[in-house]
Amino acid sequence: MSFFKDGMAGDANAVYSFLMVGQSNMAGRGELSEAPALQSDKLLMLRMGRWQQLEEPVNPDRRIFTGKYHSGVSMASTFADTVSLTLDVTVGMIPCADGGTRIEQWMPGELLFDHAVMTTELAKRTSRLSGILWHQGESNCRKDDDPLLYEENLVNMLTALRERVGTVPLLLGELAYRYGADTGIGERNLKINEVFHRVAASLPLCAVVSSEGLSMKPDGLHFDAAGQAEFGRRYAAEWLKLAAQM
Repeated sequence: MSFFKDGMAGDANAVYSFLMVGQSNMAGRGELSEAPALQSDKLLMLRMGRWQQLEEPVNPDRRIFTGKYHSGVSMASTFADTVSLTLDVTVGMIPCADGGTRIEQWMPGELLFDHAVMTTELAKRTSRLSGILWHQGESNCRKDDDPLLYEENLVNMLTALRERVGTVPLLLGELAYRYGADTGIGERNLKINEVFHRVAASLPLCAVVSSEGLSMKPDGLHFDAAGQAEFGRRYAAEWLKLAAQM
């Protein structure tokens, strides 16, 4: 695979890192008790600018043990594990997702964008940035005109992010195909998913990750631990396809 023929390839201490950006379903809300711990010194997460052994919650953006919406299992574990086992490399996850955020909060110059860039640049001092994982959009499904404004913002944000951190493979995860009636999302999620497919077709090294059939928590808003585990494997499969093109 050409992606691994240069740079740090061949270095046993190399870390191939991946930026996690978006809102709660990227950060993860799966119940910690429902996912087995992964024990591997080749699976890492960034903490305080240093690489530590990966454990959930990888992206603790909220309370961990209490609260209606608490941090939990994300797609990071199975994504990292799949890539690591497939290619026999060390994988490090860079958690920067924040639940409940709108695309407008991720635009260049906003705090979340700047934080993701800053954290990624720090991670790049000890790793090779290898991909960007994006899952966001539920907060932009509240009004009928939200999806209409989403596409331009998404393209501008992703283009600016790549200009800052590097043109690495980019993965856009679909929103769930069905959310609970009390979430107020309706069918606007399907419009956002259409945006993802158009954007992926227009940007280089970009792919959409299917969410079809993934299991959800009773809250009707978040993927459960099993759903997150499968989503992580699907993200990894799409990333491997993109990496093969480089």
